[in-house]
Amino acid sequence: MKIGILSQNAALYSTSRLVQAAEKRGHVVQVIDPLQCFMDITSHRPTVYYRNRKLDDFEAIIPRIGASVTFYATAVLRQFEMMGVYCLNESVAISRSRDKLRALQLLARKGIGMPVSGFAHSTKMSSELIKLVGGAPLVIKLLEGTQGKGVVLAETTQAAESVIDAFRDLDEYFLVQEFIKEADGADIRCFIVGGKIVATMMRKAKSGEFRSNLHRGGTAVTVKLTPEERKSATRASEAMGLNVSGVDIIRSKHGPLVIEVNSSPGLEGIEKTTGKDVASEIIDYIEKNAKPHANKTKGKG
Repeated sequence: MKIGILSQNAALYSTSRLVQAAEKRGHVVQVIDPLQCFMDITSHRPTVYYRNRKLDDFEAIIPRIGASVTFYATAVLRQFEMMGVYCLNESVAISRSRDKLRALQLLARKGIGMPVSGFAHSTKMSSELIKLVGGAPLVIKLLEGTQGKGVVLAETTQAAESVIDAFRDLDEYFLVQEFIKEADGADIRCFIVGGKIVATMMRKAKSGEFRSNLHRGGTAVTVKLTPEERKSATRASEAMGLNVSGVDIIRSKHGPLVIEVNSSPGLEGIEKTTGKDVASEIIDYIEKNAKPHANKTKGKG
């Protein structure tokens, strides 16, 4: 099988591990920078070109799309879908998960537990938003933030109002969320492939930090999920329409709460923490499911 990996950097751990796992199983792999692609958009023969070569011989595409290039990279992925190439995660599912507001609305529609969240356009609604999520301390998140960037813990009402004013002055959209104190700076990453949880780890924020991201100095250990946590994680991934995802949940006195569904979850932290070959799980799933025109949306979404 010939597999393309949409990634801006072939040297990244996640990308190189996927290449290694695929080649080990006898597949031919090419890493493609989506920003170096251009497209012939026609109703009869949609085509993707990479630099000077037509990309018309792939049987599967693995999208490893960075948040900063979501718009263009999902357009490239959509073009592959229109060509009938099997895409591991579809463009519409990635777009859903990247829009934090849309993702929360989809999760809420499915009745999946989440922290109380609020959204408004006008700063005149700041006090109402703060009351909605139970007052300070509270969390304020930019809709476009990743890896803990654009996430602020406001410990007082005055601090919350100041951050909201600053984000609004910058014309940024943001969510206001309930702060779950009992989570104690920890969350659980559930790595899901084909609706099955293949690896889990608990991430703990470093001292003085509330964000547990490993990029921000957090530590990770293996963890055993409760049946309720497993159900919440798999339902959240399904709600986004993702075949591969990283679902982050926190433990609260009300049960597990989903805080994010990641469409391009990193492999380094989860593989090194658990010792599991997650990259091979992904390739195995592709081998079993990659067929021409097998994607649900077929580039329509």
